[in-house]
This record gives sequence, C-alpha cells and structure tokens, in this order.
Amino acid sequence: MSSPKHIAVIGAGIAGLSCATLLQQAGFQVSIFDKSRGPAGRMSTRRGEDWECDHGAQYFTARDPNFRNEVARWQQAGVADLWQPRIKVFDGTRLEDRESNLARFVGVPRMTAPAHFLADAFNVVSDTLIDSLHPQADGWSLGAAQQQILNQRFDAVLLAIPAPQAVPLLRDVAVDLSNVAASARMRGAWALMLRYADQPELPFDAVFVNHGPLRWVARNNSKPGRSGAQTWLLHASPAWSEEHIEDEADTVAAVMLDAFAQLGAPPPQAWTAHRWRYADSDPALDLGCVWESQLGIGLCGDWLNGGKVEGAWLSGRALAQRIVEL
Repeated sequence: MSSPKHIAVIGAGIAGLSCATLLQQAGFQVSIFDKSRGPAGRMSTRRGEDWECDHGAQYFTARDPNFRNEVARWQQAGVADLWQPRIKVFDGTRLEDRESNLARFVGVPRMTAPAHFLADAFNVVSDTLIDSLHPQADGWSLGAAQQQILNQRFDAVLLAIPAPQAVPLLRDVAVDLSNVAASARMRGAWALMLRYADQPELPFDAVFVNHGPLRWVARNNSKPGRSGAQTWLLHASPAWSEEHIEDEADTVAAVMLDAFAQLGAPPPQAWTAHRWRYADSDPALDLGCVWESQLGIGLCGDWLNGGKVEGAWLSGRALAQRIVEL
C-alpha cells in the first residue's frame, strides 16, 4: 500500500501516545481511541475524595538515549521528576538496604501526568471500546461496542493494547498478527491501595519483596508532588496473583495486609483493591513492534519490547518510524 495518511491508534497508553506523537510530527493525521475515561493505560493513578495512589506502573527508568531525551522534556514541562526513595529488600526474614545508582522517575503530580502531557496534542476519543476491524476497499473502518461502525475511514490501524485484547480484533483480518499477539503470555496482578490518617513509622519508602504474596511496596507520598492522605501501594507477585486472580477482593486484601504487617506496618484505615488482568508479560517479546504494510495494521506495546514504560515508549516510536519510512 502507499504511505497511509489518516491513522487510527487504538490505546492511549504510553506506547500508543509515543507512536501517535511521532506520526503527527511527520505530518500524518492521527485519531486515538481508548476504552478508559482518559489516557495513561497502566501508568495509572486512583483518586478518591481526599486521597490518590499510583496503582499501576510505580516508576520508570531511562537507559535509551532517545527516551532519556524524552524524559528530560517531560521534566522541563513539569510532568516528571526524579524519585529517590529509601529502598529495602525483604527476603522473608529480614530487611536489607538496596544500594543502587539507578535513576527512577515518576510522573508529577501523579503517574498519569506524562500521558496527559502527550495526549494534549490530540483529541483522544475516550470511553470507546473498539471491538472490530473492518477492511474496506480504501482502508479500514472500526466497530465500537454498543455502537454501529464508526463513520470514519483510516488508511492504517495501529493496536497499542495488551496482547490478549489484540487477538480477537486481529483473528479474522490478520491471522499472522493475531498469532504474534497470542504468543505473548500476559499475567495479572492485584494492587492494594491503603490509606492512613498518620504516616506509619517505617524504615523505608519502598520494598522489593522476594517472599510470600507481595512483590512490591511503596509509600505513595514519598514521590515528588504528591498530596492528600497518606497512602501506600501493595503489589502482589504475578505468580500469586495468577493463582488468585478470580478471588474476592476481601480475601485477597486479607492476605496482602498480613504480608505487609510482617514488614512492621499497622492496619490501614481503609483500602481499595484493583485487579490488573494484564499487568506484565512473561516473558515480553523482543520484536520491538510489528508493521504489516500490505494490510496497513501495526502492533506496539511493552509486551513487544521487553516490558516496562521505557519499552512501551520505544515500541511506539519504532512503529511510527517504520510507517514514516515508507
């Protein structure tokens, strides 16, 4: 096919936004669709009446020169900053210091901020679940849940969504790409957000947990720019989460709170649980991105590029570069 002019990006996480940004800069018309109320994907923050807590990606690193430049741009815009927590490692018996020179960054004032910064350049169509792709003589049209086919035609469709969500969209229109997505094994994870009236006196801001149901613990208020009630985030390990992904939230919370108590934490005043169906990939593929020029369909996301926020951003950028180079 000739170089596409109007491109649909499905998914307003960091991969989709990275891809859309470069395409727009290259002169393409880009429309972004997302099933959620706003952009960010798993760079998410839950907000309550007087509290907030990052309950998806907890921080990101920047090793690639291009991504380091992007993070510097975010810092200059005031939507990201360096996080320097007191980090420990728990092996089931004792807490040990985690010495590291690794630079960890977070969104400011919440994890969603970089995604919102990128999304401001677009009219993101939110609360819209794209559930079908329809080939046309001159491109593609999209079907949305509980709606008729959207009255737009696109020269190309790019999927920046978790692999299991891409499979049914591709199964009837791009079998090879559907098989690529089906080969990625994505795992779920439970997140528990805790609220305290007073900050618990604990000797850490974050803990890598290598024993029991927990994998990660973090004091949300230790991150720059945070406000509101004292909140902590508990992430269960992927293995434990997969075994208990269909359990009731009360049952999951009881186990996770008991594990947090082993680190010296008191019971919270309140908690909120969130079940991530597709938290990470085991393992993430190393394809970077996938672009089928004859069909005009592409795939990007962290599951194609080693996982993590940096991998997602680089995957989206790589897909956009493939299209621009046509």
